[in-house]
Amino acid sequence: MNYGQLFHKKNSDSFRIHVEEPLRVQQLASAVFSFLPASEDRSIVIVCIGSDRSTGDSLGPLIGTKLLERQCPLFSIYGSLSSPVHAKNLEETMITIKTLHDNPYIIAVDACLGRTTSVGYMTVADGPVKPGAAVQKSLQPVGDIHMTGIVNVSGYMEMLVLQNTRLSLVMDMAESMSRAIWRAAFWQKKRATTLAVAPQKEINL
Repeated sequence: MNYGQLFHKKNSDSFRIHVEEPLRVQQLASAVFSFLPASEDRSIVIVCIGSDRSTGDSLGPLIGTKLLERQCPLFSIYGSLSSPVHAKNLEETMITIKTLHDNPYIIAVDACLGRTTSVGYMTVADGPVKPGAAVQKSLQPVGDIHMTGIVNVSGYMEMLVLQNTRLSLVMDMAESMSRAIWRAAFWQKKRATTLAVAPQKEINL
């Protein structure tokens, strides 16, 4: 898919792809980009949710760290290994975001648990994510859209399951998802530049 086709690509409510798929980064990036607002009126904020104290739950902070290292264009990043966004500071972080950013468009990024056959899948979907749902925590929903990585199996002793998740899987997902977000941000920057230099039609009153 070339850049021009992205303008005409219609978003569906959700998209998912496995971490071992060869074109995962391109397709994830395309899915993220399809949801982004074309107007520059809304700043785009990435909230990477999770904790560096649990292998499975570290997906979000790892993605945030990688995006900060890559200096992701246009997007503001909250949540990293050194400064994670988790259950104890999520509400405060959201207040800060809404104070510093006017009408932000928020992309929530989080790890989640699922069926055995779903482990290794990465998703992009419309609407907010519900942080803590996998471990029976009631936290405020976050995001205009959300990205999740299914890191392990749900249904039994979820906290222990998250702590005993394979680090290699989490690292592979973090690399793929961060690269996809970075690419979507690059396309968004290019779209903003294209719209800024596009000739304005004369309006006859």
